[in-house]
Amino acid sequence: MKIIFASQNPNKIAEVRAKLPAYTLEGLDPIVFPDELVETGNTLEANALQKVRQVYEKTGENCFADDTGLEVEALDGTPGVYSARYAGEQKNSEDNMALLMQNLEGKENRRARFRTVVALIWAGTEYTFEGVCDGAIATVRSGAKGFGYDPIFKPEGEERTFADMSMDAKATMSHRGRAVEKLITFIESKNDQ
Repeated sequence: MKIIFASQNPNKIAEVRAKLPAYTLEGLDPIVFPDELVETGNTLEANALQKVRQVYEKTGENCFADDTGLEVEALDGTPGVYSARYAGEQKNSEDNMALLMQNLEGKENRRARFRTVVALIWAGTEYTFEGVCDGAIATVRSGAKGFGYDPIFKPEGEERTFADMSMDAKATMSHRGRAVEKLITFIESKNDQ
């Protein structure tokens, strides 16, 4: 069964594809979607729904989109919905991590959580699923795997950052992995009906 993931990020697509082996998961076709999807919402939910609606309007196919934010307790939940462009519209992960580390200088509380909202349009009806991974911001970067804030985020109960882990290990505990598990459970329940 085919399902479209409203993303052109190859890292995200690979991460989700590994969890959906029974489905033909397609990312966004750059010819059909030459520009980035518009996401102007002020919540993760609003952005995920905005993106999935754009894809559904053009394709009419079952599709899902996600939006993820890193919420840092000592910074009142920021960068949150602005995680990808925390240090500016260039959406540079290195700049984002540097700014976050700078803003946490001198703060003892380094608790943070990643939160992902997946919005699905299945047979024309909208659904949302949330995944959360609690953890903390490391004091130094570590690891070469992953993407985004992975080199500075340590999930709860781990000494390793997400960037120190294999994709499979990360997927067992990640925010996106948890939201996608809920998505898969839902899709399988629909297919059983």
